Amino acid sequence: MKFIKRFDEIRLGDTSLVGGKNAAIGQMIGELSQMGVRVPGGFAVTSEAYWHYLKHNDLTAQLKKGINALRDPHDIEALQQVGAHVRKMIAEATLPDDLAQEIGKAYEELSKRYEQADCDVAVRSSATAEDLPTASFAGQQETFLNVRGVDHLLTSYKKCLASLFTDRAIIYRIEQGFDHFQVAASVGVQKMVRTDLACAGVAFSIDTESGFKDVVTIDSSYGLGESIVQGIVNPDEFSVHKPTLELGYDSVIRKRCGSKDVKAVYGKNSDEPVVYEPVATDERLAFSLADEEILDLARTVVMIERHFSDERKRWMPLDIEWGKDGVDGKLYILQARPETVHGIKDEERLTISTYRVSPEEQESLESRTLLVGQSVGQQISHGIARVIEDASQIDRVQRGDIIVTGMTDPDWVPAMKRAAAIVTERGGRTCHAAIVSRELGIPAIVGAEGAMYTLSNDQAITVDCSRGTAGFVYEGTVPFEVDEVALDKVPAGPVSVMVNIANPDRAFSLSFLPVAGVGLARTEFVVANEIGIHPMALLHPEKVEDCRVREQIDWLTARYRHDKPQFFVDRLAQGIGTIAAAFYPRPVIARLCDFKTNEYRGLLGGTAFEPVEQNPMIGFRGAARYTHPLYREAFALECSAMKQAREKMGMKNLKIMVPFVRTIGEAEAVVREMADNGLVRGEDGLEIYMMCEIPSNVILSKQFSTLFDGFSIGSNDLTQLVLGVDRDSELLAGLFDERDPAVKEMLKLAIENARATRTPIGLCGQAPSDYPEMAEFLVECGIDSMSLNPDSVVPFLMRYA
Repeated sequence: MKFIKRFDEIRLGDTSLVGGKNAAIGQMIGELSQMGVRVPGGFAVTSEAYWHYLKHNDLTAQLKKGINALRDPHDIEALQQVGAHVRKMIAEATLPDDLAQEIGKAYEELSKRYEQADCDVAVRSSATAEDLPTASFAGQQETFLNVRGVDHLLTSYKKCLASLFTDRAIIYRIEQGFDHFQVAASVGVQKMVRTDLACAGVAFSIDTESGFKDVVTIDSSYGLGESIVQGIVNPDEFSVHKPTLELGYDSVIRKRCGSKDVKAVYGKNSDEPVVYEPVATDERLAFSLADEEILDLARTVVMIERHFSDERKRWMPLDIEWGKDGVDGKLYILQARPETVHGIKDEERLTISTYRVSPEEQESLESRTLLVGQSVGQQISHGIARVIEDASQIDRVQRGDIIVTGMTDPDWVPAMKRAAAIVTERGGRTCHAAIVSRELGIPAIVGAEGAMYTLSNDQAITVDCSRGTAGFVYEGTVPFEVDEVALDKVPAGPVSVMVNIANPDRAFSLSFLPVAGVGLARTEFVVANEIGIHPMALLHPEKVEDCRVREQIDWLTARYRHDKPQFFVDRLAQGIGTIAAAFYPRPVIARLCDFKTNEYRGLLGGTAFEPVEQNPMIGFRGAARYTHPLYREAFALECSAMKQAREKMGMKNLKIMVPFVRTIGEAEAVVREMADNGLVRGEDGLEIYMMCEIPSNVILSKQFSTLFDGFSIGSNDLTQLVLGVDRDSELLAGLFDERDPAVKEMLKLAIENARATRTPIGLCGQAPSDYPEMAEFLVECGIDSMSLNPDSVVPFLMRYA
């Protein structure tokens, strides 16, 4: 046939004939199907058919005249008029008989192959200049799902051709420098996978926010994948660590359950081929993919990325659409295209830009927070809120405005290009608003429920996407600072420099810092922000007397109704596992939870299990707590989480650190307790460190060194206990100083004793960053490493430029 190419006849070299999308499908079917990659069959109607269609209807001159009427592509009203006129000309033209016959014959053959009278197909445009490594054209043209019968197919084909001139495609080509009449429309006709009976979604072979290469990110929701792409649902989110996956580990390092309140399913006729229906509560509370399916999908994504990178002879991260068939239960790849935000950047990541709210504004943020959603873009921006109901109002958006709406679709792109930021009520990190905001280099907050009612037109707001996966909308204009550092200009430090991390959501972006690893991963942040429940309340919910608290706990742990303690284990393992994955194979030292009793009481259910102490700083904390009957069961959950991260996820770079060990007896007891819970020092390379933060740790460091593999000096607690100053006391704040001679003598002795026993010793504190003389003093004493807060790493190293 002249105008038809079966997918199995197509390869990447055929892009000019069938477009990037179809070429990629053909490449996967032809080269990867024998390796287990399942791709639904179908055929491409070639670009030659498009030119034939235009010639048959004498359309080229008319189209050029219509397009040339657009004097200013940024005049949205004119753009809409021109686009509608051009599309109408194409859609209402006559389909040549020979082309119609070939499409009909190819469709009949496809139907016979799948043993259906009129098989259900997806009809997608595949422009000859889209899905290139430097031009994604994502969402520029139309897709039609659940197309059945020849007549429905031919109508959809013409609509696909017309969609080559959607408003967003017209302006996109102008800005990308493509000639409208050097780009042709091929159309792909692909057998549908019955995801309406199961689930579908999008997978990236990269972390889309940071550009971190070693992770596969997956969004999943019930029904057809359009609900995710269009931002109609908040999907489930999964992350899988590539290096440990390839070593055979179950390396799902992150799982977040989305609301998934509706799903797209098949309609009953061609007038309404796709409809939306609500999702049952039990399904909403469950993950849409099982762990083994997540891992299978991630392995497939890695395989496809490697193949396409080899073909292109350069690293090529991918944006992949996938679906699970509800009939055979198998996972299928529907299409693959280059990820064009990070994939076209220099692989060495030579610069790091860091956004942060000005220090003097930090304390006011909580009171100024209006909305919270999912962040996209790791930036901060402020402007005037422009609340928009639908695409017909986008001409109201002025340059520098912040668009606030329910969700966006490709018709919004001309206005999005003028915006400083975007806030949507629905959608996940792979919805249209998220994808386009990344391409435009502006921040976005998606899934911010109630945004259109909370925010008002002409209101000054600030969008903060700098704090991890959570994005915040603040009232008013909040000042912020931006630091940009060229990493090739950062010198090596005088000793090994590491970083302190609390928030797993920032781990991927912080992994680009020029550090040797993580000297302190604070598990307390994970417990407080990712779990929020006292572990004993999960083990003994019957002891929680407050009915409202019990209801909150039941709601948070709904997916763990039969095993609530496992909620704690999984969340903690995923938080620590994410940090370990971000820096893998560099070492990551995770400190066991070092909350004080007043902080534990602040967790849900905490008041039922925690005593009230006059001075929690030197009270029931650290090693004494872990072996005490009041907490031993909960400590077993912490150990189980660490074991899961190391053994199940494969994070062998994870070391464990014990805080606030007062005596040798406590040290022996906690090491024994850890071993009883499966964390045996030396087994499978496990190293156990101890915080050196009590004078007894320094005085008896030679004895402690026989029980631990290394020390990390906690300068805050050591200063507190050497000087007898409660570091929480405002009255005594002036006396708290790490540079005090007594403290420096204690630091010097700790380093000397550690070196005498050849025990690695570092410091995880702010003093070296705040006081250059302290850094010089520690280096002179012979310290092995310093672990600094993220914002201090580069300034500290630049002192040695």
